[in-house]
Amino acid sequence: RPDLAAALRELRAQYEALAARNLQAAEDWYRARCARLHERAARSQEAVRASRREAGECRRQLQARLVEMESLRGAHQSLERQLQELEERHNAEAAGLQDTIGQLEDDLRNTKNEMARHLREYQDLLNVKMALDIEIAAYRKLLEGEENLFNMGSGGLPSLNSLPSPTYSYQPRSFSSST
Repeated sequence: RPDLAAALRELRAQYEALAARNLQAAEDWYRARCARLHERAARSQEAVRASRREAGECRRQLQARLVEMESLRGAHQSLERQLQELEERHNAEAAGLQDTIGQLEDDLRNTKNEMARHLREYQDLLNVKMALDIEIAAYRKLLEGEENLFNMGSGGLPSLNSLPSPTYSYQPRSFSSST
């Protein structure tokens, strides 16, 4: 029996040593596994934080783009209104200029007609002047002829009384101002 008790003790010691080694190995494996899981969890948490930061940045960029888009939409509408106002003002100015052109064309036509009338009157006056110049030249010749006769003649004053008194007759023309 003592041998049996000693063998049992030895067996028990071997089993306890084996159990202690197995327990130690299991604890080491557990710790290693937990360390790897903690490391993975830390990396995952860091990835989650990075994803959240990125999502927040994307949200901020989206908000900025939305604000910028609204601003550009307002600017676009403002520019459209300005363009429409400019077109309306341009059309009004063009219509005013067309009216002015029409008035100026009427004035030009009237001025041309008036100039034509003045030219006809001037032509008529020039014709009258030429007729008067011809008549004056004729009277001048008559007077020169009379002077020559007077200088050649008897030389007395009574011969002056014998000269016929000249009569001037001028009949003005009637002017018509038809266009």
